[in-house]
Amino acid sequence: MKLTFENKELDITGIHFDSRKIQPGYLFVAVPGTKSDGHAYIETAIANGAKVIVCQTLPENKHADVSYIQVKDSAEALGQLASLWNGEPSKNLRLIGVTGTNGKTTTATLLYTMFRKLGYKAGLLSTVCNYIDGKEIPATHTTPDAIELNGLLAQMVAEGCDYAFMEVSSHAVVQKRIAGLQFKGGIFTNLTRDHLDYHETFEAYRDAKKGFFDVLPADAFALTNKDDKNGLFMLQNTRAQKYTYSFQSLADFKGRILESHFDGTLMTINDTEILTQFVGKFNAYNLLAVYGATVLLEQNSDETAVLLSTLQSVSGRFETFRSPDGYTAVVDYAHTPDALTNVLNAINEVLGDRGKVITVVGCGGDRDKGKRPMMAKEAVRLSNRVILTSDNPRSEEPEDIINDMVAGLDAAEKKQAVCIANRKEAIRTACLLAQTGDVILIAGKGHEDYQEVKGVKHHFDDREIVREIFGQSS
Repeated sequence: MKLTFENKELDITGIHFDSRKIQPGYLFVAVPGTKSDGHAYIETAIANGAKVIVCQTLPENKHADVSYIQVKDSAEALGQLASLWNGEPSKNLRLIGVTGTNGKTTTATLLYTMFRKLGYKAGLLSTVCNYIDGKEIPATHTTPDAIELNGLLAQMVAEGCDYAFMEVSSHAVVQKRIAGLQFKGGIFTNLTRDHLDYHETFEAYRDAKKGFFDVLPADAFALTNKDDKNGLFMLQNTRAQKYTYSFQSLADFKGRILESHFDGTLMTINDTEILTQFVGKFNAYNLLAVYGATVLLEQNSDETAVLLSTLQSVSGRFETFRSPDGYTAVVDYAHTPDALTNVLNAINEVLGDRGKVITVVGCGGDRDKGKRPMMAKEAVRLSNRVILTSDNPRSEEPEDIINDMVAGLDAAEKKQAVCIANRKEAIRTACLLAQTGDVILIAGKGHEDYQEVKGVKHHFDDREIVREIFGQSS
């Protein structure tokens, strides 16, 4: 890439924000981070061959053979540069972003699946996995950094993709990872407590989500969940065309649930009856968003309704397993109080009084501690028995996390709960307690195939454990 600066034409061989990845001829962007400031590594970047430095604060000592570009916001500049370096790939795709606390992965993944069923080439950027048409690329973050993100979008363009669907996390908005991208649409699912270890207040978290809609262009659409109390707030300052979906009031896309079973849900969308393979009202909201977005992307509404009935659940989201003894295990990624409530409500709605609900749940270490007692309380409120266990303890002790959860229970509630730090033993115990007709919810990890302990990831998959106990092959 050639860059003109102060009447000089600079030939750039690459760009990066990590000084360790700088090679001769690279442009280095010094980005202030949450744990370290890229400005502290400018000299390292130059030693590794950087010829251009983009920074917010100019260093005192400058190298004569290095060009320095001062910007107001280097994170924003990184996004713009990453887009330019890759040929502005988002302009050659119909890029749709999905944001919210819960439902991002399911909504984005189902849209990706829907458009491939409609005959288009499509890409997906999600928590579970990234896809370039049918090619799988493992995911490391909900939203990759600007360089990786634009690189993936460029690959989608090269492979002939027409559409791209991506989760947009609150971190990505605040850290400007999506700067320079041109979105054709944005979807808001819902907003509940999460990531307060990073944002500190719920208002800051909410405003980060809104920031995504604030920058949507006038030719994009903004589709929001009208039933969420923050749904219309998201649209207050957007220039995009505004649309809503709802189960409770009039909306552009109006849904109604007719019947719920563990095998699926019978619902209507704008008076069209659809039998889906998903369970629970929270999933019905996701399907309503998928339908709405597909129609807004100018697809036939009747064909969309037919294909909606063929879609299947996303890995680790309300994945059900039937035991030889007649009880059901559900593995779900629910790791926030609201997500846990949604899943347990869905189970109770279908189960009625025909069996017990046994919940296995933990909380992640080095994350928002305030939700730990809330998670335990919701689990006990909506279950017959609860087993509090380890999730991803990271640098914390599992027992300390469990104690934080127990602190949210009163004396009577504590009698419903048992603490087993070893997650495999916790799942095994739940299976021993279950009888015919019961449902076990194993919450918190879903699609994850590891446990992170003291900075090391150990292989662990809730679904594998369940299959092993049930004597089933994967």
